[in-house]
Amino acid sequence: MLQRRSAEHWAGRLYMRSISLRITRVLAPFTFITPNGLTYLMMLTGILAGAALVVPGLAGAVLGALLIQVYLLLDCVDGEVARWRRQTSLTGVYLDRVGHYMSEAALLTGLGLRAADLFHQDGGGSKWEWAFLGTLAALGAILIKSETDLVDVARARSGLSAVEDSAAVPRSSGVAKARKAAAFLKFHRLVGAVEASLFILAAGLADAVHGGLFFTRLAVVVLAAVAMLQTVLHLLSIVLSSRLR
Repeated sequence: MLQRRSAEHWAGRLYMRSISLRITRVLAPFTFITPNGLTYLMMLTGILAGAALVVPGLAGAVLGALLIQVYLLLDCVDGEVARWRRQTSLTGVYLDRVGHYMSEAALLTGLGLRAADLFHQDGGGSKWEWAFLGTLAALGAILIKSETDLVDVARARSGLSAVEDSAAVPRSSGVAKARKAAAFLKFHRLVGAVEASLFILAAGLADAVHGGLFFTRLAVVVLAAVAMLQTVLHLLSIVLSSRLR
């Protein structure tokens, strides 16, 4: 199972699959625990991670990061249980994708609300412009995933098979080089749930040392900028590749 997917998340390869497989061996015999039920629990955990960020101080950032680790664990376990029992389904795949959409959006929206200072920990009133910026980052994260998923939708509606990995290479050599550079820097991963939660935790630690919400608000700016930039670049990468041909 550890080699099941070539696109396995680095955290899965590094440590989470080793943990999840042990938990799966315990859970799989209990038939009342369904793979889709675990996926629903994954969704709830991801949403709660975003809500946890509203808790003032370092506690909120730590709780958000821990809940995202549980979210990642459940994301591994639900698929493992499904394959163990031979209960894989289109519904499960669909719910898994929706869970990723919801969780990443909740996390980035929660960051915006955290930066808005709902409980006035930084003095003065709430700064709602930060909540708007966090929502913008959440929208970007959803659009990036949508752009990828809609390739298969467009191909299926045209009677074409699923896209091959080789088709992802842009036809333009200049765009191909830019894509390689972006892939090497991996800045786009910052808006992913695991990476974003760790980035937010680092900002929370810095704020705990220096006081105020400067670093949390800086994190909102960085993640919103990455999300918006990646939305445009990813769209161009798809349109200029062979994925829609």
